[in-house]
Amino acid sequence: MSSGYRWVIVAAGALMSCVAIGAMFSLAIFLEPMAAATHWSRAGISSAMTLNFLVMGVGGFAWGAASDRFGARPVVLIGAGLLGLALVLASRAQSLLEFQLIYGILVGLSASAFFAPMIAVTTAWFDENRSLAVSLVSAGMGVAPMTISPFARWLILNYGWQTAMFSIGIVAWALLLPAALLVRNPPVLAKEISMAEPAAAGDKMPLSQVFTSPQFIVLGLTYFACCAAHSGPIFHMVSYATICGVAPMAAVSIYSVEGLAGLGGRLLYGTLADKFGVKPVLVAGLLVQALALATYLTVSRLGEFYALAVVFGSAYGGVMPLYAVLAREYFGGRVIGTVFGAATMLSSIGMAIGPLIGGWIFDTFANYSWLFIGSAMVGLGAAAIALAFPPLPQARLQQA
Repeated sequence: MSSGYRWVIVAAGALMSCVAIGAMFSLAIFLEPMAAATHWSRAGISSAMTLNFLVMGVGGFAWGAASDRFGARPVVLIGAGLLGLALVLASRAQSLLEFQLIYGILVGLSASAFFAPMIAVTTAWFDENRSLAVSLVSAGMGVAPMTISPFARWLILNYGWQTAMFSIGIVAWALLLPAALLVRNPPVLAKEISMAEPAAAGDKMPLSQVFTSPQFIVLGLTYFACCAAHSGPIFHMVSYATICGVAPMAAVSIYSVEGLAGLGGRLLYGTLADKFGVKPVLVAGLLVQALALATYLTVSRLGEFYALAVVFGSAYGGVMPLYAVLAREYFGGRVIGTVFGAATMLSSIGMAIGPLIGGWIFDTFANYSWLFIGSAMVGLGAAAIALAFPPLPQARLQQA
């Protein structure tokens, strides 16, 4: 199989991450029309998203381990079938509890079946431009709010929320199943089967030692702190901008600017990581993220919010794919799905913490100042932890 096929893998991964994450996060678009039509509480409907995050953390680890054992293709095929089924069933839910269980558990479980396995198989296809390739796969998540969400809104306006959710389930099947069939393992290269080829640490270590190794501990803690730093400000950004005097619709656009900047950041940081190395680019990105968070304390006008959103969005979007590249470099290909899935589970916990703490801070102090101060400090902590990454063995550096 031609090595040019690796870009097909990238395209398939980007499409699957876009559809899966977009379908899950489209619940925000369904919230108001569902509440109006069913008289279910907004808190009750929103709790399905909280359950999504919790299930995604566990699911990402499980699916990643399964991809190491059985390959990425069967995992993403199962995920594709399950996601469409979950959305179709959720559209027919007759009670709030039924909807919460179907959407919160099944959608969260199926949506988590794509990221870790596709990142793992992508890193296996690339020796050069690996950081860029991983960034392009993860870029699908950034495209989701600009594709699936508007599509969901159009369907709801024209056909109602049930038909809209049912239709998105059918579209998910139509897009994800063919894309999953494109997934292949890379051909075995001569240098990978040479007896002189050094193995990564994780290719020789049992998982119990992998998860207690300094490399994984630093990786997991950095990923956790990075997500804990930016999740609260991202979630509360619209509210903060409104409090600062920005009009509500304009405040929503700040979030969109961050998302667009995240796409560019993935390409920029991925390219820089291929040229200068992953660790220095990751540390630099984490420092930029922390400084941007602190700078939000000084802005109040829409133009200032837009400018800072470009810096902040590109930083947090750009560093996220780099954790997978580091996992591959430290632990090799045999356990990359399991290792990155476990790291993703820790990052999901960080993502869940930020919005809760941000809400508590505002309820307690009636402003978000301490949220941005605390987030900036956590962001600096993430950069400090990243500095503790052990150097790669010399053999691995020569291999890379």
